[in-house]
Amino acid sequence: MAARRLLVLFGSQTGTAQDTAERIGREAKRRHLQCTVEALDSYDVANLISELLVVFVCATTGQGDPPDNMKLFWRFLFRKNLPSRALCRLDYAVLGLGDSSYPKFNFIAKKLHKRVLQLGGNPLLPVALGDDQHDLGPDAVIDPWLVALWDKILMLYPLPPGLEIISPDVRLPAKYTLHYVAEDSPQPSGVLLQPTAPIAAPSELCPFAAPVVSNQRLTAQSHFQDVRLIEFDVTGSGITYSAGDVVMVQPQNCPEDVQQFCQLLRLDPDRRFVLKPTEPGTALPVLLPQPCSIRHLVTHYLDISCVPRRSFFQLLSCFSTSELEREKLQEFSSAQGQEELYSYCNRPRRTTLEVMWDFPHTTSAIPPEYLLDLIPRIRPRAFSIASSMLAHPDRIQILMAVVQYKTWLSKPRRGLCSTWLASLNPEQGDVRVPLWVKKGGLKFPSDPDTPIIMIGPGTGVAPFRAAIQERVAQGRRGNCLFFGCRQESKDFYCQAEWEELVAKGFLTLFTAFSRDQEEKVYVQHRILENRRLVWELLSSRNAHVYLAGNAKQMPVAVTEALQSVLQLEGGLSPSEAEEYLAALERSRRFQSETWS
Repeated sequence: MAARRLLVLFGSQTGTAQDTAERIGREAKRRHLQCTVEALDSYDVANLISELLVVFVCATTGQGDPPDNMKLFWRFLFRKNLPSRALCRLDYAVLGLGDSSYPKFNFIAKKLHKRVLQLGGNPLLPVALGDDQHDLGPDAVIDPWLVALWDKILMLYPLPPGLEIISPDVRLPAKYTLHYVAEDSPQPSGVLLQPTAPIAAPSELCPFAAPVVSNQRLTAQSHFQDVRLIEFDVTGSGITYSAGDVVMVQPQNCPEDVQQFCQLLRLDPDRRFVLKPTEPGTALPVLLPQPCSIRHLVTHYLDISCVPRRSFFQLLSCFSTSELEREKLQEFSSAQGQEELYSYCNRPRRTTLEVMWDFPHTTSAIPPEYLLDLIPRIRPRAFSIASSMLAHPDRIQILMAVVQYKTWLSKPRRGLCSTWLASLNPEQGDVRVPLWVKKGGLKFPSDPDTPIIMIGPGTGVAPFRAAIQERVAQGRRGNCLFFGCRQESKDFYCQAEWEELVAKGFLTLFTAFSRDQEEKVYVQHRILENRRLVWELLSSRNAHVYLAGNAKQMPVAVTEALQSVLQLEGGLSPSEAEEYLAALERSRRFQSETWS
């Protein structure tokens, strides 16, 4: 009989695909399958030809791009020299996670499914397309799909005689065992963050501890939104970047939350421990030192401010010593309880720490070794770089809106990273932030004579500030910017800088202040008003068009405005205008970077 072995490979950007992959891993163990769960880029893709059973779980990011931890796998899979029957032994299934408000909904999952099929793979099920926009989130698709998947797998690999599926009420072993070390044992050598010059370019595994040089509020004090221009010093880091690149920042929890968490779980923050994997072959978390203090674990690793996922409630229910709490947790983790869980957790954006407050008996009974199974790690946050090295050598600047909003919970919701960064005051001593740089989605033309049209409302203007600084330093003109905000007097970021460049002839600027008159005016209105110039730049001067900002209504409205320009000034029919824009996109003359 064939070995009952399942491989689950995931490509995850925000952690949802990883969480789902780990859920499949747990369900596999309940069915007595040997199961490995691994990021696609950690897996040696050359071994795929000898695999018999694989489930792929992958997210789609941005404009239909693969997540960072599956890019190498993606490139390998689409090599033209792969034999057409390379994967003929493979039974596989693909589960996609996406957001139907984006045009390329679940593009990566669909393309992956098709490519594995081309290479001779045998699909167990049609590709599953989880959707963030569904009222119940991706679980609305995942739950029934997994039921069908296990039926198929158990037909191929029946349970060994005498074994039953392990009940969900039975707690599976923790991924790691936690061993406290004696108080007098030596401290770990070295510091996690090296402020000195690193051997290799800084990365997620080895970030650079960059000093904060300045942290300046750009919006008026009376304005509802706090937007910052923050500057980091990257001297000696080996970091280089171009306009369009992104800086990744590794945030941390605030001391008050760390203290509360330790109190709730009755943990001594200064106690140190080492981790050991429960199963051979399981890697230790690379971002944790060994030994590690509880304080370091909670401050730098456990994401106690994230909105917990269903898997959190499922595992939490196993620890409950209170019947009342256990019943509620089981309800939240059941398929029938998803609407109630959504109302309790997702809609008001309740954090993991707040949920723990609501279930105090259960929380105080959590064995510490399960913390890494229960709570995901803090993910790095991406910011478009808003400066050029040509204008600001050895510096990185970001334009950051501090995330704060109200739900029906009494306490305002705050973004973990933006709140932490906004709180850093370089005047109070040496303040450092772990960061590294990666290539962004926007690529600006290398030809100095190519004009660029940039459409960047709000903080969407950040990558265009970098591009304009870079091009001005190179003496390039032909920079056209459409900028939008609410009020000229309150949130017109970098106003003096733009006006100086306009006066020097380096910039053509069109502004839309939506609340400064009765009729709301947005960037799309300014594009239409200046359609002759836009058409002339596109048709006669080979201009490139760039769009950045919020992904809600703006990208669609701007695309429609550009199509109207093509129809009114270029005489194109609606379908021709649509195809013209699509052709610009294919040739990378129209690029966009939007976020939700």
